[in-house]
Formats: sequence, structure tokens, C-alpha cells
Amino acid sequence: MVGMSGKRGNGEGSIYPYKNGFAAYVWVTTPDGTKKRKYVYGKTRDEIHDKWIKLHGEAKKGPVDTKSPTLQQYLAYWLKEVVDPELKPKAAETYKMHVRLYIAPGLGTKRLDKLSVRDVRAWLNKLQDQCQCCAQGKDASRPKEDRNPARRQRCCAIGRCCKQTVSRRTVQDARTVLHSALSNAMREELISKNVAGLVKVRAARKTKPWSVEEARTFLEAARSAADPLYPAYVLVLAMGFRRGEVLGLTWNSVNLDAGEITVEQQLQRIARRLVHDETKTEASTAVLPLPEICATALQLRRKTQESVKQAAGELWTDSGFVFTTRYGTPIEPRNFNREFAARSDKAGVRRIRLHDTRHTCGSLLAALDVHPRIAMQILRHSKIAVTMEIYTHVPSESTRKALRKLDMHLGSQAAPE
Repeated sequence: MVGMSGKRGNGEGSIYPYKNGFAAYVWVTTPDGTKKRKYVYGKTRDEIHDKWIKLHGEAKKGPVDTKSPTLQQYLAYWLKEVVDPELKPKAAETYKMHVRLYIAPGLGTKRLDKLSVRDVRAWLNKLQDQCQCCAQGKDASRPKEDRNPARRQRCCAIGRCCKQTVSRRTVQDARTVLHSALSNAMREELISKNVAGLVKVRAARKTKPWSVEEARTFLEAARSAADPLYPAYVLVLAMGFRRGEVLGLTWNSVNLDAGEITVEQQLQRIARRLVHDETKTEASTAVLPLPEICATALQLRRKTQESVKQAAGELWTDSGFVFTTRYGTPIEPRNFNREFAARSDKAGVRRIRLHDTRHTCGSLLAALDVHPRIAMQILRHSKIAVTMEIYTHVPSESTRKALRKLDMHLGSQAAPE
């Protein structure tokens, strides 16, 4: 290393000042057998010296590739060797979707070590304004002629752009996936900084969750219409169940006599197949007390399922799931979303994401007069004081009475699915 005299140490002739730091090179043998210089970069001489020593070691072991991969090449490696082994299948599938649809088309041809803040900013700006129907060729993939008009080309492919842009949340999520990939590249010392972290993106606009009154209106409408998914909506709203947890619930996890329900599995569509697997995290797995409205709804569901099973006869598949199709098979997650949206419209309440219903859960429990200690268990709060904060915001007495009616009686059986 350079001493007080400013002279280089022995063998350090290939280390030199470069831009705002230092660079170094080592002569290596490439995979095709030729001799080339391999360069490394760093901010300080100590840092570059360590990289230089490491590169010497790699050169002695065997061939070294001198070309930096493109971002697309690195992302393919990262998804296979890092994301797939470390993340749950559904999370890995989401990462791959963002790479396939947004990151690779916009930045994939850039060299990993040359990717700049300006590149990422330009990509994000374009992504939030770009029509994804045009970018992904959605309309172009439809036939020009078809007996069914709904299947024909109808917008972007015939010069009538539908301006199908992505949400702010999608832009934010795509940037997060890129940031994660570049963080891994930094750990592997392929790049010196994460340029995705240096670009700001506008925060996604938060959806206002339903009020207790809106939740009540929704549940009353579903109950009055004998909607077969009414008990599922009760679990979503009164216990904060996620979609996968509701659809993955089996009768083995329900104990109506003890008034308990075990959250331990979820149903998800992953890589074009339905997967019944453990819950999202260890913290998600729990034995929870059943509020009266939930116990009543599940009793109703059991009666409904028995009548549907008899109607199906030999066509019935005994899957063990609480919520099924008319033939006993699992419910498609996307179909559940569609049914929830359609029921919201019929009930006359504004549409929100299914996941956002979780934010209404605590207020609904308070309105149902569920004991704070039971609500504390359902909401997974570690301190009763946190639960009591919710219980200070109690809705009108008329709303509370209307909600209590839902858990007082079973009423008529729901219509077959």
C-alpha cells in the first residue's frame, strides 16, 4: 500500500487513482482461453487492495469472465439462485412477475455495472405513464376476427390506445424488486452502489378502509341475499383473515364446540396451479377464539355445504375445505376477488381491495361488543392498551344493534352455490 511517501507497495503497479476513487486490474484467463485484464473499482485504496488480492486468488483458481453481465442476465441468475431458494413460492412468483413485465423490458439490456441513477429514474417515469396493453401486446395478441366480439382486437392494436397504466403501488413495488436485486449484487461485489436506492418514487396512495357502517351494510346485503360466501366475508371482516387463509381453511381447523379456529394453512395459485401450504409467516399461525358472529356464520356454512353436497351427488369431491365450489373443489382465488367486488357493488358500498378489509377488523369487533381480551387475541396485539385504543371509537347504537342481529340466529338456509 501507499505509505507516507506516496509510493506504491510491491506488486501494486496495477492499482491507480480512477474518477472519485481507485481502480485495479489483474491479468486473467477468460473462459475462451484468452488473456485479458479484469478490472475492479473502489472508493479507497484499502478497499481496492482487498478486491485486487481477491481477484488474484480467483485468477489462480481458473478462468474468470471479464465481461459484466447485463441486468437481465444478472436478474435471471438472482431469481434462480437467490429468490427461489430463500422466498416462499408466492413471493418468488411476484418478484418474477415484476422482472418479466416491468424491469427486464425497461432496463434489461443495460450492463449491470453501468446502470445509473439517471437510467432508473427514466425507467420509473416511463413506467408510470406507459400503457401496459401496448407494452405487453395484450390487445395485439387477440385475433383480428372472432365470432365473439369480446375476443377480437378492440383498442391498442387498432389505434385506439386504452391507456392501461399501472398504479403507483406497482411502480413502487417494481422499484423495490430492483433495489433488492442490486443489493444482492453489492453483496457479491459486482457493483459498488445501489442506484435504485438513490431514486425517489411517490408513495402509493393509501386506500381508506371501510367504516364499521360500510362493513355492516356489506354483511347485511350478503346475508339477505343468501350469498354462499357470506361466512367467508365474516371471517375476513371480523377476524382479519387474508384471502388465502379463508380459502385454505379446512373443517379440521374449526372447532365450533370449543369456539376456536386454527389459522395454519393458505390456498394460493402459484405457477398456474393451486397450492395448499402453510401460512405466510410463523406469526400468522395461531389458535384464535371465535366471536359469536363467526361461529354462527360457520354453522350456517356447514348446513349450506351439506345441502350442496347432496345436490351434487357423485360429482362431489370431498376436499375438506370449508369454502368450496358447488362440486366440493377449492375456490379459485381470483374468483373470490371478483365475487367480493360484485357483492360490494350490489351492497352499494365503495370498492376497496380485499386486503384492506383487515383495517376494519378491530373497529368491527368493538362494535360487536367482543370482549377486549378476545379482540386482543384475534388482532394479535401484545398489549391490551393497543386494543383499548380501538375500543374508544365506538359506532352508533343502531349500527351495533344491526350487527348483533347477524349473530343471533341462522335464519333460512343459503341458496345452493
